[in-house]
Amino acid sequence: MNKKLRQIPQFKNEEEEREFWNTHDSTEYIDWSKAYQNITFSNLKPSTKTMTIRIPQMLLDNLKEIANKKDVPYQSLVKIFLDEKVKEELIHKH
Repeated sequence: MNKKLRQIPQFKNEEEEREFWNTHDSTEYIDWSKAYQNITFSNLKPSTKTMTIRIPQMLLDNLKEIANKKDVPYQSLVKIFLDEKVKEELIHKH
């Protein structure tokens, strides 16, 4: 199928573009059969949320000691440990 595609207009702003796509069929402008699939944006950093927790001083001291040996900030080490444990729990859940 060699359908002649229409040219996408230039938009003044995002609102104008949004209105355009709300009222037009994208298949008249884009050949979706040539679109990439399963694209990952590996350089994007997930949004973060600040969290405060209370932990025993001994646990904090131990975390700092391990972090020092690994030459990473202890907050980063805590995030790594949490991430590993959460993934482990999710795997075992299924």
